Amino acid sequence: MAGPFYLGLDIGTQSTKGVVIDPASRGIVARASVSHGLIEGLAPGAAEQHPHTWWESVCEVVGHLHSQGTFDPKALAGIGVSGQQHGFVALDANDRVLRPAKLWCDTTCAEEAEELSRELGRTIPAGFTAPKILWMKRHEPELFARLHTVLLPHDYINFRLTGTKTMEAGDASGTGLFDVVERRFDAPSMATIEAGLSDRFPRLGEVGEPAGALQPCAAEELALQSGIRVAPGGGDNMMSAIGSGATRRGIGVLSLGTSATIFAYSDRPIVDPDGAIAAFCDSTGAWLPLLCVMNATGVIEEVASAYRGQHDLNSLTRAARDVPLGCDGILLLPFLQGERVPNLPHARGVLLNISPGTLSPGHLFRAALEGTALNLAWGFERLRKLGIELEDLRVVGGGSKNELWLAILCDAIGVPVQRLAEPESAALGGALQARWVCERGAGACASIDEIANDFVSLAGTPIRPVAARRRAYGELLERFRVETRRNFASAV
Repeated sequence: MAGPFYLGLDIGTQSTKGVVIDPASRGIVARASVSHGLIEGLAPGAAEQHPHTWWESVCEVVGHLHSQGTFDPKALAGIGVSGQQHGFVALDANDRVLRPAKLWCDTTCAEEAEELSRELGRTIPAGFTAPKILWMKRHEPELFARLHTVLLPHDYINFRLTGTKTMEAGDASGTGLFDVVERRFDAPSMATIEAGLSDRFPRLGEVGEPAGALQPCAAEELALQSGIRVAPGGGDNMMSAIGSGATRRGIGVLSLGTSATIFAYSDRPIVDPDGAIAAFCDSTGAWLPLLCVMNATGVIEEVASAYRGQHDLNSLTRAARDVPLGCDGILLLPFLQGERVPNLPHARGVLLNISPGTLSPGHLFRAALEGTALNLAWGFERLRKLGIELEDLRVVGGGSKNELWLAILCDAIGVPVQRLAEPESAALGGALQARWVCERGAGACASIDEIANDFVSLAGTPIRPVAARRRAYGELLERFRVETRRNFASAV
């Protein structure tokens, strides 16, 4: 128990996770998770959580980590926080939360997103932070008048930890109000929403600069020592990149959660004029071009829920294995809750070409696996056209457990897929960033890539594309594109 130890926290949509790492043993010595959900009973398209829920979950997770007795809390040297991107946390002048946070998957701001896209001359997805701010101004003017500070989810947890309000370039680049090339806030874009809005954003920290130190009141709640260095943290994708070793060219990450993302390190800014690929910064001083689709494991779970009590995910996967590639002609356009890529915020799913025998559990489950994979493959083609070439995709998230889905994704995308030994890459990335920041502060010169790749390890053998299946999915992808355009002609 000598230490030093580093704590990584990941505040997600469905849960808060925590890991404690020991660099001496290159291992995780404690881990914990606490579930939480969305606020129920909201209007269609709304997705909200209260920031207090995240802090309560953090306290509970840290309590569980303590109870394991596998590390000395007095030897904890740093904390790094990962958070779901794009959420809008609104504080008043007394630093009180004005309303629940609208999340990345909230589509009630689609009209505001379309308006901002027209005015700014670039695509602003409905899930980004900027449309949420404009929505609040339009729909909740009394609350907007009291808006003093705009924070993102991980910024709010950093604020609770340190008492200091800051942002960093990685997560800030997902607001829609950030100059990704210059790595700074875009004041003219902010003024499009409200004159002086830039004054309501906190200071942007430098790369590797701590967000602050653990303040006494937070230390008391967490049963930790005050003064522990808190790293800048970042969005969950930025932290997952660190925790997956995607800190150099050629390594990509495929994250299969409620949404699905594919992202990769870039030493130069990648700006997509069509707006399909998010032009993010990473949290290490480089860039992180990212594809995000909103429909992934949620589609799989929705199909599985139709057979609850008859089949579980394992039996459905076995049944889907017996269905030939292409599902005997049926095709699912998997846009159950709208979609970001392609930009279809109001879309709903479509099941095509039903014929006798194709409504079996195996057919429908394979159609869900293939439909989500084809949508990701469509977006990945855009990444390739922008110059991102990958040696392999390191897959993380809950969906990584389904080997059939991984094989389908591998064949559809055309890149080897590799699991990681540690699937909680965002929490691990937070811990690794905390180590990097603390060691930099002590004068060490190791790069974040050296630290990440000293710790990140792969699991099993890679899944490689099979030429015949790759060709078949290429043909199926063309059909997927045609049917999407036909069914959503006014929007695609």
